[in-house]
Amino acid sequence: HSVKFPRHPFSRYTLAFAVTLLALSYLAGCSQEPRSVRAANPVKAETDRKPAPDFALKDADGKTVRLADYKGRVVLLDFFATWCGPCKVEIPWFMEQERKNKDRGLVVLGVSMDDEGWEVVKPFISSLGVNYRVVIGNDSTAQLYGGVDALPTTFLIDRNGKIAAIHLGLASKKDFDDGIEELLQAPAPAASGDQPAVTQLRTK
Repeated sequence: HSVKFPRHPFSRYTLAFAVTLLALSYLAGCSQEPRSVRAANPVKAETDRKPAPDFALKDADGKTVRLADYKGRVVLLDFFATWCGPCKVEIPWFMEQERKNKDRGLVVLGVSMDDEGWEVVKPFISSLGVNYRVVIGNDSTAQLYGGVDALPTTFLIDRNGKIAAIHLGLASKKDFDDGIEELLQAPAPAASGDQPAVTQLRTK
C-alpha cells in the first residue's frame, strides 16, 4: 500500500511541515530522557544499604579470602568471566582504581564465575596483568549475591561492610570513579571486637 498526499500544493506542504514539527518534538523528547532517568547519586543512601554477604574463597595462591577481613575498607567486588567481553572492558578500570586508591583504603576483589576454574583464569589474569586478588566463585557464591544473572555484576561495598551500589552489566567508568570516591571519603568505622559469621563455600 502507498500513502497518497492531497493534490493541492498548499495541503502537501502543510502536511510536510506538520510531520517535521512532530519529528523534531520527538527527537527533543528523546534527547532529554537520559537526564531524567539518570540517578543523581552514584551510591545508595546509608539507610538503604544492606550488609554484604560474607564468604571464604581461595585465591590463585591457595590463600583464603574472606570479605569480613576487609571491613573498614571500601571494597569493589566484581563478578566476571574470562569469556565475557564487557568484563574485559571494566577490568583495566579496576586495575587503575587499585593502583590509585589502594593506600586510601580501597580493595578490589574479582570473583571468576568460569566453570573451568584456574585452568582458564590464571592465564587470563596473567595476560592482563591484573593487580588485585581474584578468587573462583560458584553457584553458592552467586546465590548469596542475588543469583548474579548477568556478567559483569559489580558491587561497591562501604567501610561498614554494606552494599552501597550494584552495577549490572557494563557500567560507565565515571559511575565507578564517582561511587568509589564518595565511599572513600566516608570515615572508617570504630573498631569492634565483633566478627561477622562466615559462610563457608565449596571452592574449585
